Amino acid sequence: MKKLSVFLLLAVFSMVTSLTQAGQHQDQTSHPSCSYCGMDRVKFGHSRMLVEYEDGGEVGTCSIHCMALEFANAIDRVPRHLFVADYRTGELVTAEKAIWVLGGDKQGVMTSRAKWAFAQQSDADAFIAGHGGTIADFDQAMKASYEDMYQDTQRIRKMRAMKKMKMKKK
Repeated sequence: MKKLSVFLLLAVFSMVTSLTQAGQHQDQTSHPSCSYCGMDRVKFGHSRMLVEYEDGGEVGTCSIHCMALEFANAIDRVPRHLFVADYRTGELVTAEKAIWVLGGDKQGVMTSRAKWAFAQQSDADAFIAGHGGTIADFDQAMKASYEDMYQDTQRIRKMRAMKKMKMKKK
């Protein structure tokens, strides 16, 4: 009877785990949190990025901001593939082929100036119609990430310091 109970418990646990992961994409299972800031890549699945290097390694980040950090830190590694989540569907698309939207009224991930990627031009146009922003290509989006880096880093430091102070008060 004990063996049957343990078996049933394991079977139920296995099913629950499978159902939980079914909503995730493979890269989110392999890289559940951002390599730089630690943010949850499932929660931020609409902005996440994945780089696959020629040496076989890969790195998952929550955003283009953190991918810019990765590229600056891994200057000697050659990217083989670079993917970004489509803002609307969460599916990974080739970052260089995506239609990027810079700015608008939706807060960006790890940045004040949002940088969103879309697989379809029509989705990018619909986003701009509702939230503002301008169309860009990947190079422009990455350049904007580097341009915004200092200001974004300062803002993140202030937010984290305030969070630490609140934690100490509790």
